[in-house]
Amino acid sequence: MKFQPDVFGSAITGYGPGWVAVGGERIHHSLILDGTTGERRDWHADRFEALDAAHFDQLASLKPELVIFGSGERMRFPRPAWIRALVEARIGLETMDTAAACRTYNILAGEGRRVLAAILVEQDSDRAIG
Repeated sequence: MKFQPDVFGSAITGYGPGWVAVGGERIHHSLILDGTTGERRDWHADRFEALDAAHFDQLASLKPELVIFGSGERMRFPRPAWIRALVEARIGLETMDTAAACRTYNILAGEGRRVLAAILVEQDSDRAIG
């Protein structure tokens, strides 16, 4: 008996430096994926240093159970002031590099969890995007 579909609409199907793919479409900017509804939103930050509390307030307003934060090519933790709204709303936050965040999000969303992926896609002007 099958309880879950094998593929859901907001599955991350690939990732690499400067991009992630959702349902096979390459995206070259930061985004939020809702594992419950499959909705995709732009997340307006092109580098870790550009993040602030408003970025995480946006995540809290969506009322997930858990946020998976992909912080770029390496793991970097958000400042406590940035995540205040998540803490106050009792929303869990897991921080990891973007590759790990993509894999973790797919597992949790595939299980039907109320999860958001906040994926930071950083652009390096010295790197060609494929």
